[in-house]
Amino acid sequence: MKLNKVFVLLFLLVSVFAKAQPNEQPNIILIYADDLGKGLLSHYGQKIISTPHIDHLAQEGVTFENAYSGMVCAASRASLITGLRDCRPDNFQVTQAGIYKKISQGVYTNNDIQNMLNTVLTPPNSDAVFLGEVAQKQGYVTGQFGKLEWGFSASHRQMERHGWDEYYGYLDHVRAHGFYPPFLFRNGEVEYIQGNTRADCGKTKENETQEKYKERWNMEGKTVYSQDLFMSNALRFISENKEKPFFLYFPTQLPHGPASVPAVHPDFANNPELTAVEKEYASMVKMLDDNVGQIMAHLKKLKIDDNTLVIFTSDNGHEIYYTKEGRTYKPYKNVNTGVKFDDLEHKFYSDLGGDVFNGNGGRAGLKRSNLQGGIQAPLIARWPAKIKAGRKSDLLVANYDFLSTLADVTGFQDVSETDGISFYNELIGRENSKQHNHVVYASFIGPTIITNDGWKLRTHVPKEAFELYYLPEDFKEENNLAEKFPKKVKDLKKEMLKACNGDLENGVFTFRKNSINIEKMVKNKN
Repeated sequence: MKLNKVFVLLFLLVSVFAKAQPNEQPNIILIYADDLGKGLLSHYGQKIISTPHIDHLAQEGVTFENAYSGMVCAASRASLITGLRDCRPDNFQVTQAGIYKKISQGVYTNNDIQNMLNTVLTPPNSDAVFLGEVAQKQGYVTGQFGKLEWGFSASHRQMERHGWDEYYGYLDHVRAHGFYPPFLFRNGEVEYIQGNTRADCGKTKENETQEKYKERWNMEGKTVYSQDLFMSNALRFISENKEKPFFLYFPTQLPHGPASVPAVHPDFANNPELTAVEKEYASMVKMLDDNVGQIMAHLKKLKIDDNTLVIFTSDNGHEIYYTKEGRTYKPYKNVNTGVKFDDLEHKFYSDLGGDVFNGNGGRAGLKRSNLQGGIQAPLIARWPAKIKAGRKSDLLVANYDFLSTLADVTGFQDVSETDGISFYNELIGRENSKQHNHVVYASFIGPTIITNDGWKLRTHVPKEAFELYYLPEDFKEENNLAEKFPKKVKDLKKEMLKACNGDLENGVFTFRKNSINIEKMVKNKN
Protein backbone atom coordinates (compact mmCIF):
# COMPACT_ATOMS: atom_id res chain seq x y z
CA MET A 1 0.00 0.00 0.00
CA LYS A 2 2.81 2.41 0.92
CA LEU A 3 4.57 1.50 -2.32
CA ASN A 4 1.47 2.40 -4.35
CA LYS A 5 1.27 5.78 -2.60
CA VAL A 6 4.91 6.45 -3.47
CA PHE A 7 4.25 5.69 -7.15
CA VAL A 8 1.18 7.93 -7.15
CA LEU A 9 3.16 10.75 -5.53
CA LEU A 10 5.99 10.37 -8.04
CA PHE A 11 3.51 10.37 -10.92
CA LEU A 12 1.91 13.59 -9.65
CA LEU A 13 5.28 15.25 -9.19
CA VAL A 14 6.40 14.27 -12.69
CA SER A 15 3.12 15.55 -14.18
CA VAL A 16 3.34 18.89 -12.37
CA PHE A 17 7.01 19.28 -13.29
CA ALA A 18 6.32 18.48 -16.95
CA LYS A 19 3.51 21.04 -17.09
CA ALA A 20 5.69 23.67 -15.46
CA GLN A 21 8.45 23.37 -18.03
CA PRO A 22 8.52 25.95 -20.80
CA ASN A 23 8.07 24.68 -24.33
CA GLU A 24 11.47 23.50 -25.59
CA GLN A 25 10.58 23.86 -29.25
CA PRO A 26 11.54 27.38 -30.32
CA ASN A 27 9.13 29.71 -31.98
CA ILE A 28 10.35 30.60 -35.47
CA ILE A 29 9.90 33.84 -37.40
CA LEU A 30 11.23 34.10 -40.95
CA ILE A 31 11.17 37.67 -42.31
CA TYR A 32 11.62 37.60 -46.08
CA ALA A 33 12.32 41.07 -47.45
CA ASP A 34 11.47 41.82 -51.08
CA ASP A 35 14.27 43.01 -53.42
CA LEU A 36 16.46 44.11 -50.51
CA GLY A 37 20.13 44.23 -51.47
CA LYS A 38 22.78 43.80 -48.78
CA GLY A 39 23.99 47.33 -49.33
CA LEU A 40 20.70 48.83 -48.12
CA LEU A 41 21.39 47.82 -44.50
CA SER A 42 23.57 50.05 -42.34
CA HIS A 43 25.02 46.85 -40.84
CA TYR A 44 26.59 46.26 -44.27
CA GLY A 45 27.68 49.86 -44.78
CA GLN A 46 24.61 51.81 -45.95
CA LYS A 47 25.32 55.51 -45.38
CA ILE A 48 22.01 57.29 -46.07
CA ILE A 49 19.42 54.92 -44.56
CA SER A 50 19.94 53.75 -40.98
CA THR A 51 18.49 50.33 -40.10
CA PRO A 52 19.11 50.07 -36.33
CA HIS A 53 16.62 47.28 -35.62
CA ILE A 54 17.98 44.92 -38.27
CA ASP A 55 21.50 45.91 -37.21
CA HIS A 56 20.56 44.97 -33.65
CA LEU A 57 19.49 41.51 -34.82
CA ALA A 58 23.02 41.07 -36.18
CA GLN A 59 24.61 42.34 -32.98
CA GLU A 60 22.59 39.86 -30.91
CA GLY A 61 22.84 36.95 -33.33
CA VAL A 62 24.83 35.52 -36.20
CA THR A 63 25.35 36.96 -39.69
CA PHE A 64 26.02 34.67 -42.65
CA GLU A 65 28.41 36.47 -44.95
CA ASN A 66 28.24 33.91 -47.74
CA ALA A 67 24.47 33.51 -48.25
CA TYR A 68 22.74 33.32 -51.62
CA SER A 69 19.23 33.59 -52.95
CA GLY A 70 17.58 33.48 -56.37
CA MET A 71 17.91 36.37 -58.81
CA VAL A 72 14.18 37.12 -59.00
CA CYS A 73 11.11 36.87 -56.74
CA ALA A 74 9.20 33.86 -58.09
CA ALA A 75 12.18 31.53 -58.48
CA SER A 76 13.64 32.43 -55.11
CA ARG A 77 10.40 31.94 -53.18
CA ALA A 78 9.77 28.62 -54.91
CA SER A 79 13.24 27.39 -53.88
CA LEU A 80 12.69 28.56 -50.31
CA ILE A 81 9.35 26.75 -49.95
CA THR A 82 10.30 23.53 -51.80
CA GLY A 83 13.99 23.16 -50.93
CA LEU A 84 14.74 22.72 -54.65
CA ARG A 85 17.05 24.57 -57.04
CA ASP A 86 15.58 26.94 -59.60
CA CYS A 87 17.73 25.62 -62.48
CA ARG A 88 15.60 22.54 -63.16
CA PRO A 89 12.46 23.43 -65.12
CA ASP A 90 10.40 20.59 -63.64
CA ASN A 91 11.04 21.44 -59.98
CA PHE A 92 8.01 23.72 -59.63
CA GLN A 93 5.28 25.34 -61.70
CA VAL A 94 4.86 29.07 -62.18
CA THR A 95 1.61 30.60 -63.39
CA GLN A 96 1.16 33.82 -65.32
CA ALA A 97 0.19 36.90 -63.38
CA GLY A 98 -2.88 39.08 -63.37
CA ILE A 99 -5.85 36.76 -63.12
CA TYR A 100 -6.90 37.94 -59.64
CA LYS A 101 -7.23 41.50 -60.96
CA LYS A 102 -10.28 40.23 -62.84
CA ILE A 103 -12.21 39.96 -59.58
CA SER A 104 -12.15 43.77 -59.41
CA GLN A 105 -13.14 43.94 -63.08
CA GLY A 106 -16.14 41.66 -62.50
CA VAL A 107 -14.88 39.01 -64.94
CA TYR A 108 -14.41 36.19 -62.41
CA THR A 109 -15.30 35.37 -58.84
CA ASN A 110 -12.77 33.95 -56.41
CA ASN A 111 -14.40 30.52 -56.80
CA ASP A 112 -13.99 30.74 -60.59
CA ILE A 113 -10.28 31.41 -60.22
CA GLN A 114 -9.73 28.72 -57.61
CA ASN A 115 -11.38 26.16 -59.89
CA MET A 116 -9.21 27.25 -62.83
CA LEU A 117 -6.01 27.08 -60.79
CA ASN A 118 -6.91 23.66 -59.42
CA THR A 119 -7.52 22.52 -63.00
CA VAL A 120 -4.16 23.59 -64.41
CA LEU A 121 -1.76 23.17 -61.46
CA THR A 122 -0.35 19.67 -61.06
CA PRO A 123 -0.78 18.41 -57.48
CA PRO A 124 2.58 17.72 -55.82
CA ASN A 125 3.73 14.19 -55.12
CA SER A 126 2.38 12.78 -51.87
CA ASP A 127 5.92 12.52 -50.46
CA ALA A 128 6.83 16.14 -51.26
CA VAL A 129 7.41 18.28 -48.17
CA PHE A 130 7.08 22.06 -48.00
CA LEU A 131 8.38 24.71 -45.65
CA GLY A 132 5.19 25.29 -43.67
CA GLU A 133 4.40 21.60 -43.61
CA VAL A 134 7.68 20.77 -41.85
CA ALA A 135 6.71 22.90 -38.85
CA GLN A 136 3.03 21.97 -39.01
CA LYS A 137 3.78 18.25 -38.73
CA GLN A 138 5.85 18.94 -35.62
CA GLY A 139 2.91 20.49 -33.84
CA TYR A 140 3.62 24.11 -34.76
CA VAL A 141 0.89 26.60 -35.53
CA THR A 142 1.86 28.03 -38.92
CA GLY A 143 1.00 31.40 -40.43
CA GLN A 144 2.03 33.35 -43.52
CA PHE A 145 1.26 37.04 -44.03
CA GLY A 146 2.15 39.29 -46.95
CA LYS A 147 3.20 38.49 -50.52
CA LEU A 148 2.15 34.85 -50.40
CA GLU A 149 3.91 31.82 -51.91
CA TRP A 150 5.85 32.09 -55.15
CA GLY A 151 3.25 33.21 -57.67
CA PHE A 152 2.49 34.53 -59.84
CA SER A 153 -1.00 33.30 -58.95
CA ALA A 154 -1.36 30.81 -56.10
CA SER A 155 -4.43 28.84 -55.01
CA HIS A 156 -6.02 28.15 -51.64
CA ARG A 157 -5.39 24.45 -52.21
CA GLN A 158 -1.67 25.17 -52.58
CA MET A 159 -1.63 27.16 -49.36
CA GLU A 160 -3.24 24.32 -47.43
CA ARG A 161 -1.01 21.66 -49.02
CA HIS A 162 2.11 23.68 -48.24
CA GLY A 163 1.29 23.60 -44.54
CA TRP A 164 -0.26 26.93 -43.59
CA ASP A 165 -2.86 26.89 -40.82
CA GLU A 166 -3.53 30.56 -41.44
CA TYR A 167 -2.65 33.04 -44.16
CA TYR A 168 -3.49 36.58 -45.18
CA GLY A 169 -2.26 38.64 -48.08
CA TYR A 170 -1.84 38.67 -51.85
CA LEU A 171 -2.25 35.36 -53.66
CA ASP A 172 -0.87 37.04 -56.77
CA HIS A 173 2.36 38.93 -57.24
CA VAL A 174 1.23 41.43 -59.87
CA ARG A 175 -1.28 42.99 -57.47
CA ALA A 176 1.42 42.96 -54.80
CA HIS A 177 3.25 45.66 -56.76
CA GLY A 178 0.67 48.08 -55.37
CA PHE A 179 0.19 48.87 -51.68
CA TYR A 180 -3.50 49.77 -51.50
CA PRO A 181 -5.38 46.59 -52.47
CA PRO A 182 -9.20 46.65 -52.66
CA PHE A 183 -9.13 43.09 -51.33
CA LEU A 184 -6.76 40.49 -49.92
CA PHE A 185 -7.18 36.80 -49.16
CA ARG A 186 -7.72 35.31 -45.73
CA ASN A 187 -7.70 31.52 -45.61
CA GLY A 188 -9.29 31.12 -49.02
CA GLU A 189 -11.82 33.92 -48.76
CA VAL A 190 -11.79 37.38 -50.30
CA GLU A 191 -11.59 40.10 -47.65
CA TYR A 192 -12.46 43.56 -48.92
CA ILE A 193 -10.66 46.61 -47.53
CA GLN A 194 -12.82 49.66 -47.01
CA GLY A 195 -11.55 52.79 -48.72
CA ASN A 196 -9.26 50.99 -51.18
CA THR A 197 -10.94 51.04 -54.58
CA ARG A 198 -8.09 50.86 -57.09
CA ALA A 199 -8.07 47.66 -59.17
CA ASP A 200 -4.32 48.20 -59.72
CA CYS A 201 -3.85 48.40 -55.91
CA GLY A 202 -2.50 51.92 -56.32
CA LYS A 203 0.51 50.90 -58.39
CA THR A 204 2.31 53.71 -60.20
CA LYS A 205 4.79 53.58 -63.05
CA GLU A 206 8.52 54.07 -62.64
CA ASN A 207 10.94 56.70 -64.01
CA GLU A 208 10.12 59.80 -62.01
CA THR A 209 8.37 62.77 -63.60
CA GLN A 210 6.27 65.57 -62.09
CA GLU A 211 3.13 63.86 -63.39
CA LYS A 212 4.06 60.57 -61.72
CA TYR A 213 4.83 62.35 -58.48
CA LYS A 214 1.30 63.79 -58.50
CA GLU A 215 -0.11 60.36 -59.33
CA ARG A 216 1.73 58.73 -56.42
CA TRP A 217 0.37 61.28 -53.95
CA ASN A 218 -3.18 61.28 -55.33
CA MET A 219 -4.75 59.31 -52.47
CA GLU A 220 -8.17 58.83 -54.04
CA GLY A 221 -9.09 55.17 -53.52
CA LYS A 222 -5.95 54.62 -51.41
CA THR A 223 -6.87 54.54 -47.71
CA VAL A 224 -5.28 51.49 -46.06
CA TYR A 225 -1.61 50.59 -46.62
CA SER A 226 -1.12 46.85 -47.05
CA GLN A 227 2.04 46.56 -44.96
CA ASP A 228 0.14 47.97 -41.97
CA LEU A 229 -2.42 45.19 -42.40
CA PHE A 230 0.28 42.54 -42.56
CA MET A 231 1.98 43.87 -39.45
CA SER A 232 -1.23 43.91 -37.39
CA ASN A 233 -1.98 40.34 -38.44
CA ALA A 234 1.56 39.16 -37.71
CA LEU A 235 1.54 40.70 -34.22
CA ARG A 236 -1.92 39.24 -33.53
CA PHE A 237 -0.73 35.80 -34.66
CA ILE A 238 2.22 35.98 -32.28
CA SER A 239 0.00 37.04 -29.37
CA GLU A 240 -2.59 34.34 -29.99
CA ASN A 241 0.01 31.59 -30.16
CA LYS A 242 2.46 32.70 -27.49
CA GLU A 243 1.77 29.58 -25.42
CA LYS A 244 2.42 27.23 -28.36
CA PRO A 245 5.31 26.72 -30.73
CA PHE A 246 4.55 28.81 -33.82
CA PHE A 247 6.15 29.36 -37.19
CA LEU A 248 5.51 32.79 -38.70
CA TYR A 249 6.61 33.28 -42.29
CA PHE A 250 6.49 37.00 -43.05
CA PRO A 251 7.16 37.68 -46.76
CA THR A 252 6.86 41.47 -46.77
CA GLN A 253 6.27 43.64 -49.83
CA LEU A 254 8.94 46.04 -48.66
CA PRO A 255 10.94 47.53 -50.26
CA HIS A 256 9.75 46.25 -53.66
CA GLY A 257 8.56 49.09 -55.86
CA PRO A 258 7.23 51.08 -57.50
CA ALA A 259 7.84 53.42 -54.57
CA SER A 260 4.78 53.94 -52.39
CA VAL A 261 4.55 55.09 -48.77
CA PRO A 262 1.86 56.79 -46.69
CA ALA A 263 4.39 59.44 -45.63
CA VAL A 264 8.05 60.30 -46.12
CA HIS A 265 10.12 59.39 -43.07
CA PRO A 266 11.51 62.38 -41.10
CA ASP A 267 15.04 61.07 -41.67
CA PHE A 268 14.76 62.00 -45.35
CA ALA A 269 12.10 64.71 -45.59
CA ASN A 270 14.59 67.59 -45.59
CA ASN A 271 17.52 65.90 -47.29
CA PRO A 272 18.39 68.17 -50.24
CA GLU A 273 20.58 65.51 -51.85
CA LEU A 274 17.66 63.13 -52.48
CA THR A 275 14.93 63.39 -55.10
CA ALA A 276 11.28 62.97 -54.06
CA VAL A 277 11.11 59.36 -55.21
CA GLU A 278 14.45 58.54 -53.54
CA LYS A 279 13.02 59.86 -50.25
CA GLU A 280 9.96 57.68 -50.68
CA TYR A 281 12.00 54.58 -51.44
CA ALA A 282 14.31 55.21 -48.47
CA SER A 283 11.18 55.51 -46.32
CA MET A 284 10.08 52.03 -47.46
CA VAL A 285 13.39 50.55 -46.28
CA LYS A 286 13.06 52.50 -43.04
CA MET A 287 9.52 51.16 -42.55
CA LEU A 288 10.79 47.61 -42.98
CA ASP A 289 13.38 48.22 -40.29
CA ASP A 290 10.76 49.76 -38.00
CA ASN A 291 8.55 46.70 -38.55
CA VAL A 292 11.39 44.43 -37.47
CA GLY A 293 11.73 46.56 -34.34
CA GLN A 294 8.00 46.23 -33.64
CA ILE A 295 8.18 42.45 -33.91
CA MET A 296 11.16 42.25 -31.56
CA ALA A 297 9.52 44.59 -29.03
CA HIS A 298 6.37 42.46 -29.14
CA LEU A 299 8.32 39.27 -28.47
CA LYS A 300 10.02 40.90 -25.48
CA LYS A 301 6.72 42.24 -24.16
CA LEU A 302 5.28 38.71 -24.27
CA LYS A 303 8.50 37.37 -22.69
CA ILE A 304 9.06 34.83 -25.45
CA ASP A 305 11.99 36.40 -27.29
CA ASP A 306 14.66 34.24 -25.63
CA ASN A 307 13.37 31.04 -27.24
CA THR A 308 12.28 32.56 -30.54
CA LEU A 309 14.48 32.07 -33.58
CA VAL A 310 14.19 35.17 -35.78
CA ILE A 311 15.68 34.95 -39.27
CA PHE A 312 15.96 37.95 -41.56
CA THR A 313 16.88 37.58 -45.23
CA SER A 314 15.85 38.68 -48.73
CA ASP A 315 14.51 36.96 -51.83
CA ASN A 316 17.09 38.36 -54.27
CA GLY A 317 19.54 41.16 -54.83
CA HIS A 318 18.99 44.89 -55.13
CA GLU A 319 16.64 46.55 -57.60
CA ILE A 320 16.22 50.27 -58.25
CA TYR A 321 12.76 51.83 -57.97
CA TYR A 322 13.77 55.50 -57.77
CA THR A 323 14.87 56.36 -61.29
CA LYS A 324 14.86 59.86 -62.72
CA GLU A 325 16.31 61.46 -65.81
CA GLY A 326 19.79 62.76 -65.04
CA ARG A 327 20.31 60.18 -62.28
CA THR A 328 19.90 56.43 -62.49
CA TYR A 329 17.35 55.68 -65.22
CA LYS A 330 15.78 52.65 -66.91
CA PRO A 331 16.94 51.06 -69.12
CA TYR A 332 20.14 51.31 -67.07
CA LYS A 333 23.06 53.06 -68.73
CA ASN A 334 26.51 54.17 -67.68
CA VAL A 335 25.95 57.75 -66.48
CA ASN A 336 29.36 58.76 -67.82
CA THR A 337 29.31 57.13 -71.27
CA GLY A 338 25.62 56.46 -72.01
CA VAL A 339 26.40 52.80 -72.80
CA LYS A 340 23.75 50.27 -71.75
CA PHE A 341 24.78 47.66 -69.19
CA ASP A 342 24.72 44.12 -70.59
CA ASP A 343 25.88 41.99 -67.60
CA LEU A 344 29.01 40.99 -69.49
CA GLU A 345 31.25 43.55 -71.16
CA HIS A 346 29.44 46.39 -69.39
CA LYS A 347 28.42 45.50 -65.83
CA PHE A 348 26.30 47.61 -63.55
CA TYR A 349 28.09 49.18 -60.59
CA SER A 350 26.45 51.78 -58.38
CA ASP A 351 28.91 54.54 -59.23
CA LEU A 352 28.58 53.89 -62.96
CA GLY A 353 24.80 53.53 -62.82
CA GLY A 354 24.09 56.51 -60.57
CA ASP A 355 22.63 54.56 -57.63
CA VAL A 356 22.75 57.04 -54.76
CA PHE A 357 22.09 54.28 -52.19
CA ASN A 358 24.64 51.74 -53.51
CA GLY A 359 22.09 49.05 -52.75
CA ASN A 360 24.22 46.19 -54.05
CA GLY A 361 27.04 47.20 -51.70
CA GLY A 362 29.60 47.71 -54.45
CA ARG A 363 28.89 44.40 -56.15
CA ALA A 364 28.29 44.01 -59.86
CA GLY A 365 24.74 43.64 -61.14
CA LEU A 366 21.22 43.93 -59.83
CA LYS A 367 18.12 41.76 -59.50
CA ARG A 368 17.62 39.40 -62.50
CA SER A 369 21.38 38.93 -62.90
CA ASN A 370 23.65 36.02 -61.93
CA LEU A 371 26.24 38.57 -60.85
CA GLN A 372 26.79 38.95 -57.09
CA GLY A 373 24.53 41.99 -56.86
CA GLY A 374 21.64 39.87 -58.10
CA ILE A 375 22.02 36.77 -55.94
CA GLN A 376 23.98 37.50 -52.76
CA ALA A 377 21.57 38.15 -49.90
CA PRO A 378 21.68 39.33 -46.29
CA LEU A 379 21.09 36.53 -43.78
CA ILE A 380 20.86 37.26 -40.05
CA ALA A 381 19.58 34.98 -37.28
CA ARG A 382 18.91 35.73 -33.61
CA TRP A 383 18.01 33.12 -30.97
CA PRO A 384 19.35 34.06 -27.52
CA ALA A 385 18.73 30.59 -26.07
CA LYS A 386 21.03 28.99 -28.66
CA ILE A 387 22.99 31.58 -30.66
CA LYS A 388 25.97 33.44 -29.26
CA ALA A 389 25.69 37.16 -29.96
CA GLY A 390 27.87 38.89 -32.52
CA ARG A 391 29.03 35.84 -34.47
CA LYS A 392 29.88 35.82 -38.16
CA SER A 393 29.85 32.76 -40.39
CA ASP A 394 31.44 32.19 -43.79
CA LEU A 395 29.47 28.99 -44.41
CA LEU A 396 28.09 28.76 -47.94
CA VAL A 397 24.29 28.94 -47.57
CA ALA A 398 21.55 28.77 -50.20
CA ASN A 399 17.93 29.78 -49.80
CA TYR A 400 16.98 26.19 -50.67
CA ASP A 401 18.71 25.17 -47.40
CA PHE A 402 15.96 26.67 -45.24
CA LEU A 403 13.59 23.69 -45.45
CA SER A 404 16.24 21.23 -44.22
CA THR A 405 17.33 23.68 -41.53
CA LEU A 406 13.76 24.15 -40.34
CA ALA A 407 13.44 20.37 -40.12
CA ASP A 408 16.44 20.23 -37.78
CA VAL A 409 15.19 23.13 -35.67
CA THR A 410 11.75 21.55 -35.20
CA GLY A 411 12.89 17.93 -35.02
CA PHE A 412 11.15 16.83 -38.21
CA GLN A 413 12.73 13.62 -39.53
CA ASP A 414 10.88 12.85 -42.75
CA VAL A 415 12.37 15.31 -45.24
CA SER A 416 12.18 13.95 -48.76
CA GLU A 417 15.15 14.40 -51.06
CA THR A 418 15.90 18.08 -51.55
CA ASP A 419 18.78 20.11 -52.91
CA GLY A 420 19.35 21.80 -49.57
CA ILE A 421 21.64 21.06 -46.62
CA SER A 422 20.73 22.08 -43.10
CA PHE A 423 22.84 24.88 -41.60
CA TYR A 424 21.41 24.26 -38.11
CA ASN A 425 24.74 23.25 -36.56
CA GLU A 426 26.40 26.38 -37.89
CA LEU A 427 23.44 28.43 -36.69
CA ILE A 428 24.01 27.41 -33.08
CA GLY A 429 27.80 27.33 -33.23
CA ARG A 430 28.41 23.60 -33.49
CA GLU A 431 30.87 22.07 -35.91
CA ASN A 432 29.01 21.53 -39.15
CA SER A 433 28.92 17.89 -40.24
CA LYS A 434 27.80 18.61 -43.82
CA GLN A 435 28.17 21.58 -46.12
CA HIS A 436 27.75 22.40 -49.78
CA ASN A 437 30.59 21.86 -52.18
CA HIS A 438 28.79 24.40 -54.31
CA VAL A 439 25.45 26.12 -54.92
CA VAL A 440 23.86 26.64 -58.34
CA TYR A 441 21.34 29.25 -59.48
CA ALA A 442 19.54 30.08 -62.70
CA SER A 443 19.13 33.52 -64.24
CA PHE A 444 17.69 35.10 -67.37
CA ILE A 445 21.07 34.79 -69.10
CA GLY A 446 22.11 31.40 -67.72
CA PRO A 447 23.21 29.54 -64.57
CA THR A 448 26.04 30.22 -62.16
CA ILE A 449 27.91 28.03 -59.67
CA ILE A 450 29.67 29.18 -56.48
CA THR A 451 31.94 26.83 -54.53
CA ASN A 452 32.51 26.71 -50.79
CA ASP A 453 36.09 27.89 -51.28
CA GLY A 454 35.03 30.97 -53.23
CA TRP A 455 35.27 30.11 -56.91
CA LYS A 456 32.45 31.26 -59.17
CA LEU A 457 31.69 30.31 -62.76
CA ARG A 458 28.95 32.31 -64.42
CA THR A 459 27.44 31.93 -67.85
CA HIS A 460 26.02 34.31 -70.40
CA VAL A 461 24.29 31.74 -72.61
CA PRO A 462 23.07 34.17 -75.32
CA LYS A 463 26.69 35.19 -75.95
CA GLU A 464 28.13 31.72 -75.19
CA ALA A 465 30.38 33.25 -72.56
CA PHE A 466 31.87 31.84 -69.36
CA GLU A 467 33.49 33.96 -66.67
CA LEU A 468 35.52 32.67 -63.72
CA TYR A 469 36.09 34.65 -60.53
CA TYR A 470 37.76 34.05 -57.19
CA LEU A 471 35.38 35.92 -54.91
CA PRO A 472 37.52 36.18 -51.73
CA GLU A 473 39.86 38.44 -53.68
CA ASP A 474 37.38 39.85 -56.20
CA PHE A 475 33.85 40.26 -54.84
CA LYS A 476 33.20 42.91 -57.51
CA GLU A 477 33.80 40.36 -60.31
CA GLU A 478 36.27 42.52 -62.19
CA ASN A 479 39.08 40.03 -62.89
CA ASN A 480 37.95 37.19 -65.18
CA LEU A 481 40.28 34.20 -64.64
CA ALA A 482 38.72 31.84 -67.20
CA GLU A 483 41.71 31.87 -69.57
CA LYS A 484 44.19 31.51 -66.72
CA PHE A 485 42.46 28.46 -65.18
CA PRO A 486 40.85 26.44 -68.00
CA LYS A 487 40.72 23.24 -65.91
CA LYS A 488 38.79 25.01 -63.17
CA VAL A 489 36.32 26.22 -65.80
CA LYS A 490 35.95 22.69 -67.16
CA ASP A 491 35.40 21.15 -63.72
CA LEU A 492 32.87 23.74 -62.59
CA LYS A 493 31.03 23.59 -65.89
CA LYS A 494 30.64 19.83 -65.39
CA GLU A 495 29.13 20.33 -61.92
CA MET A 496 26.90 23.11 -63.20
CA LEU A 497 25.59 20.91 -66.00
CA LYS A 498 24.82 18.14 -63.54
CA ALA A 499 22.77 20.52 -61.40
CA CYS A 500 20.89 21.73 -64.49
CA ASN A 501 19.93 18.24 -65.69
CA GLY A 502 22.70 18.24 -68.25
CA ASP A 503 21.67 21.31 -70.21
CA LEU A 504 22.74 24.89 -69.53
CA GLU A 505 19.56 26.09 -71.24
CA ASN A 506 17.71 24.73 -68.18
CA GLY A 507 19.54 27.36 -66.18
CA VAL A 508 18.07 30.15 -68.32
CA PHE A 509 15.07 30.94 -66.16
CA THR A 510 12.40 31.79 -68.75
CA PHE A 511 9.27 31.76 -66.61
CA ARG A 512 7.59 34.42 -68.74
CA LYS A 513 7.85 32.01 -71.67
CA ASN A 514 7.13 28.79 -69.80
CA SER A 515 4.68 29.97 -67.14
CA ILE A 516 1.17 28.57 -67.25
CA ASN A 517 -1.43 30.65 -69.07
CA ILE A 518 -4.31 29.76 -66.78
CA GLU A 519 -7.27 30.82 -68.92
CA LYS A 520 -5.81 29.31 -72.11
CA MET A 521 -5.05 25.97 -70.46
CA VAL A 522 -8.51 25.75 -68.90
CA LYS A 523 -10.07 26.47 -72.29
CA ASN A 524 -7.94 23.77 -73.94
CA LYS A 525 -8.83 21.21 -71.26
CA ASN A 526 -12.50 21.90 -71.70
